[in-house]
Amino acid sequence: MQEPMLAGLRILDLSRALAGPTCTRMLVEMGAEVIKIEGAPGGDMTRHTAKFRDNERSLYYVQQNRGKKSVCIDLRQPEGLALVHDLVKHVDVVVENFKPGVIKEMGMGFEALQAIKPDIILCSISALGQSGPLSSKPGYDYIAQAYSGVTSMIGDPNEPPYIPLMGLGDASTGVHGALAILAALRHRDRTGRGQHLDIGLLDVYYHCHEVNVIMHTGTGGRMTPQRTGRHLTYVCPAGVFRANGRDITIMAFLHHWKDLCAAMNRPDLAADPELDSDAKRLTRRDEIVQTIESWLQSFENPDDAIALMEAHNVPCAPVLSIAETVKEPHLRERGTIRMIEDRLAGSFEAPGFPLRFSDFPEPLPLVAPTLGEHNAEVLTSVLGKDAAEVARLRAAGVLQEKEC
Repeated sequence: MQEPMLAGLRILDLSRALAGPTCTRMLVEMGAEVIKIEGAPGGDMTRHTAKFRDNERSLYYVQQNRGKKSVCIDLRQPEGLALVHDLVKHVDVVVENFKPGVIKEMGMGFEALQAIKPDIILCSISALGQSGPLSSKPGYDYIAQAYSGVTSMIGDPNEPPYIPLMGLGDASTGVHGALAILAALRHRDRTGRGQHLDIGLLDVYYHCHEVNVIMHTGTGGRMTPQRTGRHLTYVCPAGVFRANGRDITIMAFLHHWKDLCAAMNRPDLAADPELDSDAKRLTRRDEIVQTIESWLQSFENPDDAIALMEAHNVPCAPVLSIAETVKEPHLRERGTIRMIEDRLAGSFEAPGFPLRFSDFPEPLPLVAPTLGEHNAEVLTSVLGKDAAEVARLRAAGVLQEKEC
């Protein structure tokens, strides 16, 4: 059996919660060795959330940290921090998502890490970035989302904006961090130089604006995008439409307008010169939405409307609930949702690894660690400590373990 793609790559993971752990999860899923440092006594904060079963196991933690090696250290003790410093000598990359400045206070800023290992790569993930007037603010996903203007674009126009009930910014930033790490490793392999990567949720969120920013700047401020509820602001028809007992997303802009007209048996709409462009249709969006929804509601079964639109190549989809997604055959066949077998929590289904590689069609058999499970393994195999020294550190409270 061939080695995984990132075999031989060793990551020191000082992150917690979601953005940092997503970054290292992407790497461990491709075969990297990830040593996760968890601060004693509780470890990653997510170990205390999402306990949906009759045990102390966090399903959130399991989902984000499978395959990682947990080393639980009391970082308040000088001996504990010294162990982390020693580990830097033996890794390729350090990932952290503390508030900017904290890693430097720990004696592990980029310059300090370079003194330990000149070609080290430090990936710092934060809400608002390592520099700039806002960088010192504490922040989470939705704080960065608010500053990015993304929150302002979600919801109905005359109501307060909404937030998406998922970690879009954290997860996306983690993936961007993994991409930056792989690019930095490529650069290091060519030049021998490490570097400091500054990955901010705010930057990643702002990067998601496809037309909002350029619509405003490109018109000299004459156009300021505003949230419009269920429908896109710059093409039409495009949004969520109400059918009988089901919401349906329809993207019938550009050339797909004629496809939708054909599906609705409305050649008059397709031939109307007042509706032959998205710009013209936007001026009559309310009328068009009403026409489409009246047609959709003429079907007793909304699936029949979807099938008819699909037959005419109209991009459309039912708006599935979470309960419906876990049963969706396409998601199950592709492994978009996968079964996790955890030794403590048991079996449960969770999102799968989103990348597909022809040489590695099957996911790696990864297991989430208990707190401090790999204390002895890492200290002996990486740092060369003997069993007696590990026992001494454990007795002194520098190393801690817990079966959950």
